[in-house]
Amino acid sequence: MAKKTSNKPNDVEQVALYMDALKHPLKTEFESIRNIIKAANNKLQERIKWNAPSYYYIQDIVTFGPPMRSLDKILLVFHHPSVVKIKSDLLEGNYSDRRLMYLSNSAEIESNKTELARILNLIITEIDQSQA
Repeated sequence: MAKKTSNKPNDVEQVALYMDALKHPLKTEFESIRNIIKAANNKLQERIKWNAPSYYYIQDIVTFGPPMRSLDKILLVFHHPSVVKIKSDLLEGNYSDRRLMYLSNSAEIESNKTELARILNLIITEIDQSQA
C-alpha cells in the first residue's frame, strides 16, 4: 500500500504563506519583530496558531495578536505562565496567566529588541528548569 503524502504546508511554509498574504501598514515591523524573536534563541520554533505567527519551545510562549485589531500598533501576547513573574516596562496587563506587549514603529522595535529577547530567554530558561 502506497504511503499517503500530505498536501498541507509545514509550519515554515504556513508562516511564509501567512506573511505573504498579510496586508497591514506595519508589515515591515511585523517582519522585524519576527526576526528578533527567531534570533533570540535557537530553541524557539515558529508556526501558525490562533490564526497568527506563534512561537514555542516545548510549550507555547508568545503569539502575535490579531493584526487587524489595530492598524497603528502590533500586539504580542505572552501566554506562558512564567511571564507573570517577569518585571519589564514593556509587559502590560495584570492577568494571572499572560502579559501583553505593544510595539508601534521601527524605532520602538529597535530600541526594545534586547528587552524582548531577554523576556523570551527568561521564559525558555524557566521551561528548561521545569523539564529538569
